[in-house]
Amino acid sequence: MTDIIKKTLLTGIGLALKTWDEVEDLAKDMVDRGKMSEKDGRKFLKDLKKRYEETQKKLEARVEKTVKEFLKKSNVVTVEELKALKKEVRELKKMIGSGKESS
Repeated sequence: MTDIIKKTLLTGIGLALKTWDEVEDLAKDMVDRGKMSEKDGRKFLKDLKKRYEETQKKLEARVEKTVKEFLKKSNVVTVEELKALKKEVRELKKMIGSGKESS
């Protein structure tokens, strides 16, 4: 039974949506109910934490990609683009101020 629960949780279904505290509480509750030994509980928690962190990183990357794609499609200027434009304007002002022509 413990293996079934472990495999189910480790598949990541809904794991990315849970806070780490919720996951930790679930593992502790299973130990308290005697469904796992303390040693198995620690290993289970360690495995869960690793999987949780991997899932969070994947989710963050996916959200970041989606937001960038949305901004690109909606013609919203990104911070990077704005910084590049400001830098270019400063360089042009310097060139105009010193009387140099652009090449």
